Amino acid sequence: MKIAKFAIAAICSLALASTSAQAAEKISFILNWVAGGDHAPVYWAKAQGWYKDAGIDLTIEQGKGSTLSSQRVGIGKNQLGIADLGTALVNKGKGADLVAVFNIYANSPYGFYWKKSSGIKSIKDFAGKKIGNPPWDAARQMWPAFAKAVGMAPDSVTWVNVKPNAKIAALKSDSIAVTTSFYNIHFIFQKVFGDDMGFVAGKTIGVNPYGNSVIANGKYLKENPGVVKNFVKVTQKAYAACAKNADPCITALMDANSGLKRGSSLANWALVKELMDADSSRNGAIGYFDPARMDADYKLIEAYFNLKTPFDIKQTYRNDFLDMSVKFGG
Repeated sequence: MKIAKFAIAAICSLALASTSAQAAEKISFILNWVAGGDHAPVYWAKAQGWYKDAGIDLTIEQGKGSTLSSQRVGIGKNQLGIADLGTALVNKGKGADLVAVFNIYANSPYGFYWKKSSGIKSIKDFAGKKIGNPPWDAARQMWPAFAKAVGMAPDSVTWVNVKPNAKIAALKSDSIAVTTSFYNIHFIFQKVFGDDMGFVAGKTIGVNPYGNSVIANGKYLKENPGVVKNFVKVTQKAYAACAKNADPCITALMDANSGLKRGSSLANWALVKELMDADSSRNGAIGYFDPARMDADYKLIEAYFNLKTPFDIKQTYRNDFLDMSVKFGG
């Protein structure tokens, strides 16, 4: 009798384990770029088993830019991903089926870099100079907005095509006078140029669209709102925890990605924290999209990018999956 009871208990246990395994939803999550400090919270939450506990079997895929990640999520190749929000909205205007569900960079990461020894003191001194970056760079596309904000003619500068990994070398050799970059690698420019580094953040000029955000495939979101909600809540909890204590998060990142250096990853994460810190994350919640700012972002994208298909911005983001008590600095 005892053996029979033990056998029944074992069978029940196996059945429950099987049901639990079957219940785990497979999610392919594509990053905006190769793994770095800004992705540490996702790796840490996965290492802690938080996604698994929420019923998610998460696979993290390395990215090659926000254009690719928003396109892949937009066609359902990946259910979820990270992309610069402006780039994602441009692809939405080209037919990508996507919805933003969690904001990471509450401040725009766009910034302009130059050498002080070139004589440039401010953005107004860019007139007549060469600015180098890739032709698809979002900062290049939105240059008219930056120029307008400081009273410059948009055509007063010359754009030069420079590959992403050649920006610093081109600036160092004086083949260009200015380049653009996301703020989360600001420490690299500081290391290379030291006191000769000139910099202005896009947000200080008055152009401050939301930056990197988690996006979901629209069809998948409609069919699996509970899964996306669980993913958002775990991710929000992870970013809040890592903002308070980065060390274990960076360790998880490095354990999952060989070749990363702890110092650089920590420096990267420190800059990401600056990008996370805004009214919408402090007074709203970490991950929150302020409706007024989203309206302004849409107008900005509509004005400076070719949207083949206009869309309702209010249907392109969600705040209802967030825990509104989880605030930056809280």
